[in-house]
Amino acid sequence: MSDAQITLQAALHRIPYARFLGVRAELAGDEMTGVLPYSDHLIGNYLLPALHGGVLGAFMEMTAVLQLGIAQGGARQPRPIDVTVEYLRSGRPTDTFARAEIKRVGRRVANVQVEAWQDARANPIAFLRGHFLVSAVESVPA
Repeated sequence: MSDAQITLQAALHRIPYARFLGVRAELAGDEMTGVLPYSDHLIGNYLLPALHGGVLGAFMEMTAVLQLGIAQGGARQPRPIDVTVEYLRSGRPTDTFARAEIKRVGRRVANVQVEAWQDARANPIAFLRGHFLVSAVESVPA
C-alpha cells in the first residue's frame, strides 16, 4: 500500500460515521474513488428496498472532503459550508461508488462536485455540489 493510500485510510478512520458506514477509498494516481459497500443497516426504505438518502449524501460529502484533502496535501481537513444533493433515482441494495471533481479552489473556499453511481458510472444515482472551507479564516482585531 502506498503512502498516499495509507494517509487516505487514516483520514477515513478519523471519521466515526465513515467507520459506521464502512466507507473505503481507492486511489489511482491522484484520482480517488469512494466505495460504500452495501450493508442492511444502510437501507432507509425496506419496501423498495433503497439506500437511506442521508447515508448517500454523507458518503458523497466524505468523498468530496477526501478528494480535497488529497489535492491540498492533507494540511487541514476541509469543512463543509453548503452542500446541495440531487437524488436522481433510488440507490439499490448494492455497492455504491463516488468520484469528486474539484471545480475551483480559492484562498479559503473550494467548489466541488461529486457523482455517485452503482452499476455504471454513466447512470448516476445522485450528484452533490458543495463549497468547503479549505483554510482557516483569520480573525480581525477589534
